[in-house]
Amino acid sequence: MRYFLELRYLGGAYCGWQRQPETPTVQQALEQALATLLREPAATTGAGRTDTGVNASYYVAHFDVSQPVAEPQQLLRKLNFMLPGDIAVDSLTPVAADAHARFDAREREYRYFIEPCKNPFTRHLSWQYYVPLDVGRMNEAAAMLAEFDDFTSFAKLNSNNKTNICRIMHAAWTVDAGGVLCFTIRADRFLRNMVRAVVGTLVDVGRGRYSPEEFRAIVASRDLSRSSAGAPAQGLFLSDVRYPAEVFERRTFRAERAER
Repeated sequence: MRYFLELRYLGGAYCGWQRQPETPTVQQALEQALATLLREPAATTGAGRTDTGVNASYYVAHFDVSQPVAEPQQLLRKLNFMLPGDIAVDSLTPVAADAHARFDAREREYRYFIEPCKNPFTRHLSWQYYVPLDVGRMNEAAAMLAEFDDFTSFAKLNSNNKTNICRIMHAAWTVDAGGVLCFTIRADRFLRNMVRAVVGTLVDVGRGRYSPEEFRAIVASRDLSRSSAGAPAQGLFLSDVRYPAEVFERRTFRAERAER
């Protein structure tokens, strides 16, 4: 029997989602709790990797169990009780036996938050960057991402990607009433460290190091050495994963402020 889990986590204490030897990961913590409650091994498959320190305000994973879960809500309560405080599971849903949290995902969305002032309460949830940024120029450059499908300029070296091809559906900056910048980007897939490298380079556009046309040239060059250093991990959130309706539909409510 296969189930999809919807969950959220703060990534500061973890070396990303994916299980690794002798390092704490979100997958490891989740599988340990599930195995204890189900009294059998419960290998999970996630919608994709998140890097060390990166957060997820929305994440999907699946697991298989030999028998249907008799009381899903009770299992959910016990699971949240056992998990660390920085991981929360929001739903448990039976799905088709061939439904796949990673391979069936059609779109993924990330959000990156930049605060223009020092805030001790959100320093683990945003990049606190004090140099004035020209958001108009940053949006002009961000719109150019849709012109390309090869993002080698933002691909981490030695990441063993089979391809650096991605299809970007949306990329734009917004600014809220408090002056907090949010970069939202949606694509069919992302490369390791790609979003942070894109954000770091767009910030250099915003502070005047590059023009939007120079940003276009960086993307077109397919040369990692030309992009800027990646933005810090703590400002990045995986915020959505979308599936065909016949596979899975999101159960949890999306609240803008709850994602920070």
